[in-house]
Amino acid sequence: MPPPGLLDELKKREPFESKEQEAILNILRTSDLFHNRLGRLLREYNLTGSQYNVLRILRGEGKPLPSLEIASRLIQVVPAITGLIDRLEKQELVSRVRCEKDRRVVYVMITPKALDVLAQIDQPLMEMHRRLIGHLSPEELQQLIDLLEKSRQAVTNEDS
Repeated sequence: MPPPGLLDELKKREPFESKEQEAILNILRTSDLFHNRLGRLLREYNLTGSQYNVLRILRGEGKPLPSLEIASRLIQVVPAITGLIDRLEKQELVSRVRCEKDRRVVYVMITPKALDVLAQIDQPLMEMHRRLIGHLSPEELQQLIDLLEKSRQAVTNEDS
């Protein structure tokens, strides 16, 4: 028996106005569910999703980055990157270093404490990814990735 559709989940009486509407609402509903589960896990480490994202970017880059560069790489757009970095600095997870060539540029550097926290999160996060979406086959996962990237590209092209 197939899982209940969004129409049933939302207890909607009338059909969706279009397949596009149904698809967008499915994406938003799924995103919200995933976001809540991931948020619960990250709260165990005193992090928000955005804070984790900054640390993940810095660890992956392996060197300090300007805060605007970090902002451009975030999964979710954050209007106040400075405040986000302030909170991470207060937790001693990042530090700031001024550029010697251009004093207006501030680099953000990940701390050893943050690397330890990320190392603790890595395994539980991978397990959560498997629980959330590991029931799909590799082919289905690739198809999902391709479709989402294609949809995101259309929006990106529209904005440019």
